[in-house]
Order: sequence, then structure tokens, then C-alpha cells
Amino acid sequence: MGTLLIIMHVIVSIALIMIVLLQTGKGADMGAAFGGGASQTLFGSTGASTFLGKATTVVAVLFMLTSLALAYRSGLRTGDSIMVDKKAPFEQQALPAIPAAPDQGVQPAAEAAPPLQPAQAGKGTQK
Repeated sequence: MGTLLIIMHVIVSIALIMIVLLQTGKGADMGAAFGGGASQTLFGSTGASTFLGKATTVVAVLFMLTSLALAYRSGLRTGDSIMVDKKAPFEQQALPAIPAAPDQGVQPAAEAAPPLQPAQAGKGTQK
């Protein structure tokens, strides 16, 4: 049903664009006043305005109805998830860190260097 509604909306949109582009502007009436008359119009001297005006109204109403139907359908979504089979994650309390026992297979370093001491402010600096 949704796909059919979208296809119908696109067709009505294209029809509305085409009908509006077929209509003549307000300035086209000046040519008819100086003798350019009915021979150059597609639907006759007065037929174009009434036919295209009614067609525009009908197609515009269809466009509004399909727009409202699509908006209504988009509001009805239930929020289904793509992860239906997965459980929601839960929070777990962190366990305190237990120091690891030294491994018996690893030999300790022969002689470790002592940690470096921070420099004294008064010693070895010149003022």
C-alpha cells in the first residue's frame, strides 16, 4: 500500500509540474489584444484558461491528499528495531583489581636502574 501511494504521489507531482508549465502567463493576453488572437493558442481563445485551471485544481487536490496520506503513514511507525533478537545491554558493577601473582617462569632483570629523583631547586643552578 505504501509503495502504491508513493508511486501515485510521484505521478501526480509530475502531472502538476507539466500542467503548470503548459499554462500561459499574464502577459500573454497582450498579444491577443493586438490581433495575435486565437490562432496561436492550443485550446482556443478561451478554452485554455478554463481547462488548464480546472486540471490544475484537480491535480493540486490530489497532490495534497497524497501528501497528507504519506505524512499520516509515516507517523504510524511503531519503532520496530532491526535488533529484535538481541537483549538490551545491562550495567555491571566493576570488580576491584586483584594484583597478579608474579609468574614463576620469568626471570627478573639482573639489575634494575633506580628511579630518577627530581632535581633540587637550590643545587647546581646559577643565579
